[in-house]
Amino acid sequence: MALTLELTVQGLQMMLVLLLAPLLTGFVRKVKARLQRRQGPSLIQPYRDLLRLMRKEVVLADNASWLFRVTPYLIFAATWVAAALIPTFATGLTFSWSADLIAIVALLGSARFFLALAGMDVGTSFGGIGASREVMIASLAEPAMLLIVFSLALVAGATQLSTVAAFMNSSEVGLRVSLGMALIALIIVAIAENARIPVDNPATHLELTMVHEAMVLEYSGRHLAMIEFAAFLKLLLYMSLIACVFTPWGLVTAGTGLTSYVLAATAYVAKLAVGGILLAVFETAIAKMRVFRVPDFLGAALMLALLGTLLLFVSRSL
Repeated sequence: MALTLELTVQGLQMMLVLLLAPLLTGFVRKVKARLQRRQGPSLIQPYRDLLRLMRKEVVLADNASWLFRVTPYLIFAATWVAAALIPTFATGLTFSWSADLIAIVALLGSARFFLALAGMDVGTSFGGIGASREVMIASLAEPAMLLIVFSLALVAGATQLSTVAAFMNSSEVGLRVSLGMALIALIIVAIAENARIPVDNPATHLELTMVHEAMVLEYSGRHLAMIEFAAFLKLLLYMSLIACVFTPWGLVTAGTGLTSYVLAATAYVAKLAVGGILLAVFETAIAKMRVFRVPDFLGAALMLALLGTLLLFVSRSL
């Protein structure tokens, strides 16, 4: 009976992530529009866009290979699995052992690898530009992310998210400069990975500025719907990761009862709302930077994560 309940909660957590991802994107767009004194699209507009794309016919280039056709499904599957592994409102579930930070980084890296390959598959200039810029960003974002993982592992003694969340929610943490550096580095990496301002503008199609959009210009129909859905999931993934690691309040352990699950899910939705508002305010207050300034932006995250890791090593050796 307990195993059945845990599997049910695990399935509900996976479905909750799937259902909230488009809503989070719509909420961020709505808040940005309000801050700019515009009406803005409806909160459920991302759902409508996905349904419209699913109904449309897929148009493929004559020289598109099997990789171009398979990549959208691979990207969606890898991103959904990575997002579902992060504890949203409950820890200690049946598959919590697989919620490892290194595994999540590997899944996201695999999705990026296939997206870059698909962008170059057709042979268009836009795809090549977008793929080269994506790889440039990944060459700095992934090492920074791994250093953040190492910092958390040195503090919590594990890379398993349930263990990290439990430790961060305990009184043993205290105020640590290394964790503050890791948090700022993770926010910078999240902005870059989700192609948000100032690294990229998700609402533009200018060839001089776009990164993510350049790789998916040749996609249409259900293929484009899968890629857009994966982008929604990726934004929710990083917000869930920040909430799980640095604000783990409200997380409950498995088997605590229905009321606790409902309260924890409510707290999770509230965290996403606060994160969406902060992201909208940040994007409204800052301008898009030049592409050649992006390495400096991500270099700051890499240095912060490295300094945090070195600080932990020094404090442990003393």
